[in-house]
Amino acid sequence: MIWTSSYHGGVGRTLDLSVPRLMAILNVTPDSFSDGGVLNVGTAEGVAQVVLAARRAVEQGASVLDIGGESTRPGAERVGADEQLARVIPAILGVRAALPGVVITIDTTLAAVAAGAFDAGADAVNDVSAGTESRGMLALCAARGRGITLMHRRAVPGADSYSTRYGLTGEREAPTYGDCVHEVGEFLARRALAAMDAGVPHGAIVIDPGLGFGKTVEQNLELIERTGELAELGYPVLSGISRKSFVGAWAAGGQAAGLGVEPLGPGHTPAQRDDASALLAARHVAAGARLVRIHNVAAHSAILTVRG
Repeated sequence: MIWTSSYHGGVGRTLDLSVPRLMAILNVTPDSFSDGGVLNVGTAEGVAQVVLAARRAVEQGASVLDIGGESTRPGAERVGADEQLARVIPAILGVRAALPGVVITIDTTLAAVAAGAFDAGADAVNDVSAGTESRGMLALCAARGRGITLMHRRAVPGADSYSTRYGLTGEREAPTYGDCVHEVGEFLARRALAAMDAGVPHGAIVIDPGLGFGKTVEQNLELIERTGELAELGYPVLSGISRKSFVGAWAAGGQAAGLGVEPLGPGHTPAQRDDASALLAARHVAAGARLVRIHNVAAHSAILTVRG
């Protein structure tokens, strides 16, 4: 069996990933690249908005709700554990009370934030550092019986660049790989083994190639097309395509025009990339991805065959 059948969360919640699933993004951050400041938990009304957004996402087809309190966009400033907890805990408590059966993940690299989120009802952690930033993260997930998503990245957000800006004046040089897919796969295999060595079950691990994190437009597209090679590692693959700059470049080049998506002009907004994001996500699922992390659930449900 190639695919791990279930993504194990806490309190008995599991998710069958032998079929594609949608993971809805619920950012409670003021500075995320696409939707910063849309959801604010500073008031009871703000928490109610988060719960409403969560209900809508589930109704539209999401199986997982990914709640984050720190932006990981290129150039983002770091947010400490206390501030992250102040942002995410009210959101998780509200969503868990309203939707007791849905899988909730906490998007953080800090074990202290993950621990607080688990106490509030989160089932797993979505760690863009693959458990390298907080030494206790893997042991925490093992001890608490929570799942983890391990992502590949080349640098922390503050030292990274958007995929479309590498090499421009004032921006960083394009990252180089001998074979991008091979090197990403080797890293993820090592981190998955580290997680299992810490006591995390094989079935509780999802891997993420980190599209948009330290990759050029061309490298991101190659990772999508060759996802089957990553799937051969034996873990479900997460697809993190939604609204990213390389999607805009792909659509702007007219490559999606024959598929019904008009080329995007200069100055387009991240939200205008939803149709192109859904098309690339469908391509990623066809190549082997099983968990699709997205902003616009309705746009993806319309083109992807998933189970809620």
